[in-house]
Amino acid sequence: MLSQISLRALSSIWVVIALSVGLLVSAIWFYSVRAWQDHLNQAYSVGVETFYSLETGKTVSGIGLTRLAGTDLENAELGLFERISGAPRPSYITLLSMTDEIDGPIGSSSIKIAVVSDRLQYKVADIVSDLYEAPGLKFGDLAKLLATYCSNPMVYAKVKNSGWTQIDGLSVWGCDVAPSDLRLLAVSIAIVTIVVLVTQIGNTTEAFDSFSKKLKTRNIVGGPDSYEASGPRELFEIVKSVNSYLEFERSQLSKRAIVLSGVSHDLGTPATRLRLRAALIKDPEIREKLEADIDQMTGIIESVLTFTRSELNSELPRKISLASLVQALVEDYQDTNQPVALIESLPIEARAERSIFASRSGSIAIAETSKILMYARPVALRRAVSNLIDNALKYGRRATVSVSFDANWAIVIVEDEGGGSTASDMERLLEPFERGENTHNITGYGLGLTIVATVAHQHGGKVEFEDGQTGVRAKLLLRRSV
Repeated sequence: MLSQISLRALSSIWVVIALSVGLLVSAIWFYSVRAWQDHLNQAYSVGVETFYSLETGKTVSGIGLTRLAGTDLENAELGLFERISGAPRPSYITLLSMTDEIDGPIGSSSIKIAVVSDRLQYKVADIVSDLYEAPGLKFGDLAKLLATYCSNPMVYAKVKNSGWTQIDGLSVWGCDVAPSDLRLLAVSIAIVTIVVLVTQIGNTTEAFDSFSKKLKTRNIVGGPDSYEASGPRELFEIVKSVNSYLEFERSQLSKRAIVLSGVSHDLGTPATRLRLRAALIKDPEIREKLEADIDQMTGIIESVLTFTRSELNSELPRKISLASLVQALVEDYQDTNQPVALIESLPIEARAERSIFASRSGSIAIAETSKILMYARPVALRRAVSNLIDNALKYGRRATVSVSFDANWAIVIVEDEGGGSTASDMERLLEPFERGENTHNITGYGLGLTIVATVAHQHGGKVEFEDGQTGVRAKLLLRRSV
């Protein structure tokens, strides 16, 4: 299995396979070319010998020479070679003549040739065009041409004024004796090997790429707590290390939450006693200051505990309507006479491309955003949006809320009416325990926006601030799909 092999070993195996297959393909290719070259050279040599055997009457190994007589001779003299007994069927006839003014063994050479094939007519123009080549060599070129194609031709020749002779050389240039052309096999082996190697390399790189994508979406809705990966040993070790780190991180956060929860519980009893004792203080000013200090102490602990719980990310995601969640939250504020208003969302425009059912492209408006669902953690989202609204009410007197969507993002916008802060000031408040300069008389511990940023990150999103028409506009961006 790939998970048991290191990437270095895999690379070495792939290199060895590539080199071995390359050598094999080269060997097959050159063997095939050499076999064909030997076959053609043999046909050429036998062709030259055959020509001179016609002049001298000597026999040639592998060649059958038969003098035509009777009707076959008459048909040959008339040029009706397809009617000769034993001629291939169907008959494709190629005619040519060769002459040489240079004296040969029996004087000057002159020969007429008819080639009858069962498959094709031969292109002999290149053979007869060379005036300075001896007819014997030309006959060798003809034999080589016959051996080039997979056919079973019969050759009829007439030297000078002698009769016609049937030349049966199928054992030399016939289709059955031609060597197999293995070049296509070599190409096929090379292509298959390349495909296999590219597939293996692609699968290996895809394993790393897939894990990288999963790791990027770790905090996005539905992201796994641990990972499984198949691939080289290095990837397995990386995944194992990441899983160990994630387990350690969750363990640390869980321990932090337990400690803070314990501290909060343990402080409950002393805080209660302090409240009782503070109630016995006769000086109202001192009593109020002491009670305020007690409230601040317990509030800080609870706030840190809330932040730690949000980091634990233990809530399971489910499909919700973000618009309905925000609307219900705004109505809760309105029920307590808080100056919070919800702006009706604009219709979503979805692009409709041309298809077989629609001749023109255009856009489709989706008016009811409450029907748009997304996977999210509703409790965490409700806390995040509440913190944004509370922040707007504390520092900007009023809060105006709206929800919008596009193909990738769901956006909750909370805008205040201006409290002297700018968008750049609000960016700084995302850090834990950071508070604005105008917050002396406003309760809080500087973790509200930090919790919002944490929840946004858990949903694959972020928090942005920009200067709006009336004040600072906070935008909570949540990714709709992973």
